Amino acid sequence: MGEREETKGLRKELGLLGIFCIASGAMISSGLFVLPGLAFKYAGPAVLISYGIASLLVIPSLLSKAELSTAMPKAGGTYFFIDRSMGPMMGTIGGFAAWFSLAFKSAFALVGIGVFAVLLNPGFTEMQMKLIAVFFCIIFTIINIRGTKHTGKTQIFLVIGLLALLVFYVVAGFFFVQPSHFSNFAPHGFDSIFSTAGLIFISFGGLTKVCSVAEECKKPGRNIPLGMFLAWGIISLLYILVIFVTIGVANPSQLTTSLTPISLGADNIPIFWGIGGVVMAIAAILAFISTANAGLLAASRDPMAMGKDQLLPHSFAKLSNRGTPTFSILFTSGFMICVILFLDLESLVKTASLLKILLFLFVIFSLIIMRESKIRHYRPKFKSPFYPWVQLAGIFGLVFLIFEMGLVPMLLVCVFILFGFLWYWFYARDKIWREYSLLHLIERITGTKSTGYLVDEELREILIERDDVTERRFEQLIKKCEVIDVFKYMRPDKFAWLIANKLADRLDTDKDKLYMLLKKREEDSNIVLHPGIAIFSHIIKGRDKFEIILVRSKKGIIVSDDIDPIHAFFVIVASPDQQSFYLHSLMWIVQIAEETDFEEEWIRAKSIEELRDIIISSWKKRKSV
Repeated sequence: MGEREETKGLRKELGLLGIFCIASGAMISSGLFVLPGLAFKYAGPAVLISYGIASLLVIPSLLSKAELSTAMPKAGGTYFFIDRSMGPMMGTIGGFAAWFSLAFKSAFALVGIGVFAVLLNPGFTEMQMKLIAVFFCIIFTIINIRGTKHTGKTQIFLVIGLLALLVFYVVAGFFFVQPSHFSNFAPHGFDSIFSTAGLIFISFGGLTKVCSVAEECKKPGRNIPLGMFLAWGIISLLYILVIFVTIGVANPSQLTTSLTPISLGADNIPIFWGIGGVVMAIAAILAFISTANAGLLAASRDPMAMGKDQLLPHSFAKLSNRGTPTFSILFTSGFMICVILFLDLESLVKTASLLKILLFLFVIFSLIIMRESKIRHYRPKFKSPFYPWVQLAGIFGLVFLIFEMGLVPMLLVCVFILFGFLWYWFYARDKIWREYSLLHLIERITGTKSTGYLVDEELREILIERDDVTERRFEQLIKKCEVIDVFKYMRPDKFAWLIANKLADRLDTDKDKLYMLLKKREEDSNIVLHPGIAIFSHIIKGRDKFEIILVRSKKGIIVSDDIDPIHAFFVIVASPDQQSFYLHSLMWIVQIAEETDFEEEWIRAKSIEELRDIIISSWKKRKSV
């Protein structure tokens, strides 16, 4: 039993639905069930605009994180992006910001469970409410230690139930909205709208936390951006609709002082038959449970990634036999319990919002540095549109938001940055030296060569893992691919048509276009690897397309008057998303063809299975050299 090292890797168990539910569940909690009352106190009905502004300001960071996470789907997400782009000192500050902001937000969600438990049992004291939060923290710690798959399944169940209750609330309450409640739309002026947007920014902070578990996602290049975009669109719309209904049905004076605004609104909707407050209290508890569950999952991955990079003790990086970072989860859980027991609600909200704004700024800078450093193996599967204008707008908007929040938040930012710097200086500075992309950017600007290829090599290894560039996959493809044994002379056009038909059937693509490609390439002498051995390779349109065809002709295939007869012909085609595996497969085929006596053995083979065996045995011989 015992522990296994992190080098064996986390398990890829999260699909699109799991990613969507983690991102959604992390958003629907305090921002919807507690903060609207406090935000309404500061901005009035104009709080709807505050939520809209906060939602829009998330977009630059959302696009930036989507691109970075498809280029570098690694545990730790935000920390990893910041560290590899701006260096270990900024990585330390960013890693602590990511870790603490998620832990604060998750602790806030757990406290929310206690707040709403009072609606179900008004006799609870403040300490009993906190003990309820601690109890649920322990439950989620156990779930997370058991494995990501259990966490993802729990999250799907919670989020689907929650969305159903909220949609019912919006539909039922819409018919009872009183327009008079919106008459004094901005009672505290428009400046309050922006400061309130900063206060409730934490409502959207959980959207991108799924990047912290990118290493555990299936098809991260597709599922992470799509899951985050779906969560942002659906939950942002749901926020505005739910708050609109709540303002429209609830008594304004009561709403200003309520920590349970949605339950207050439900009590004023006749269709709930007097139990609306209890129903929405249950929905709120589901929301807080989902946020705390997802938050603990994601937050524990930041110290794990920092432990791998020696910015924290190595204990944080160790994985259990279940593939989970047990010590990191336990430490994060312990920190959350301390926050629950010793901090008040408003301090939690302000601290978490501020750290999220700081973190999103770092992420935007990380994307700009990664793009401008021009590192060869930085190859995201999703690219942020309208770069760099979206990122520049995001920087301006987030900095403006910090200033609108006042002097104390700005001082807190400075204190937090100082803490991260001191930790790096006294603990981690002498332990590590690592290349990072900012050095390459400085190198480009100054024209002075001062770096090697360490960052590029690390990104290459990440691409291999991301695109499933495994030797086992190649071996399985050879065992299952089409093998054609040509027994007679065949004209070039007939041969091209035969291959085009085989590929079209296996790839579900246009055989006429394939035929034209083959005909054009047959006349190119560059397809010849050695006399008698040729390879045709091409990138085609589509997704998840990859195919290899092996051809043997004892008499030789005449593809051109300028090319000797071909006895071994290899065909490799792939879609753009398979490019890394395509390039590696191409390299392996070339190495196989260079084996001594390969052509002679290929011609002598007595069956198709023997032809496959020759490829595999030659390839394994290459591996052992």
